[in-house]
Amino acid sequence: MIFDKLTYISIFFVWMTAFGQAQRPNASPYTNEAAYEKLKKKYPFITPLGRSVPQNTGIDKDVEYANINGLSLKADVYYPLDKTKMHAGIAMVHGGGWISGSKENEKYMAMELASKGYVAIAVGYRLADVAKYPGAVEDIEQAIHWLKKNHKKYALDKNRIAVLGESAGAQIATLVGVKSKNKIKAIINVDGIVSFIHPEAEESTYASYWLGGDREVNLKNWTEASPLEYVDKNTPPTLFINSSQPRFHAGRDDMMKKLKSYHIPTEFHEIKDSPHSFWSAEPWFTETLNYTVDFLNNVFR
Repeated sequence: MIFDKLTYISIFFVWMTAFGQAQRPNASPYTNEAAYEKLKKKYPFITPLGRSVPQNTGIDKDVEYANINGLSLKADVYYPLDKTKMHAGIAMVHGGGWISGSKENEKYMAMELASKGYVAIAVGYRLADVAKYPGAVEDIEQAIHWLKKNHKKYALDKNRIAVLGESAGAQIATLVGVKSKNKIKAIINVDGIVSFIHPEAEESTYASYWLGGDREVNLKNWTEASPLEYVDKNTPPTLFINSSQPRFHAGRDDMMKKLKSYHIPTEFHEIKDSPHSFWSAEPWFTETLNYTVDFLNNVFR
């Protein structure tokens, strides 16, 4: 009986491998706090994030932007209290390997952007356990549509929308940004790959789980989910803010080369000696914020 059970298990794993079925990664919760605790062991000089809400900023928590078969999708909107002028908007997409993380990860960046005159929507989207690709991408698009629909409430200029994401969220945000139908005006990619199929790409388990199989079996999804494949004359100005970890730059240089060939503004800032998730702690958070604000101000003002 033991032999039969072991044989069955062996056959099962051979079948999984043969047919490219991706096993669920052993993902731990991805939060600013967890990232800080992990990073401080190697970088003892860093400090945790902790900022109060600026006085000129309002927050609408847990607004429902879509409902999919009874599943309520929610976002947090951070906005300037000054309604005497129209503000550009920015959709924010948290990281977490497409399987973890939450919109709470964006709260500090979102409130700072709102205090500087931007309507920021931190989006909660369906993770890989709930919906595989392209679910998360569609959710971000839905959130942007909802924000535009509610533009009067937030004094939003619905014709000036940017996207920002970190890590896996940067890949999603960039994909939303390069699709011309979404009419995005600026992309901010914080340490996220822009191609799953580029020679530099090293994604495996997490990407396979989200994309519905490994690269050999589901090359269609791996290609379709790669923002680099969509870059053309209509792609908006794009900012890259990167760690010093090459793995998370996959496709960046080629994307910048394409953008420059169309005379589209693009730039990158690589934060020296920094780890992935650098935006989750100081002093890197402030550096990331400053690059972001400078870029947005150049694009929108």
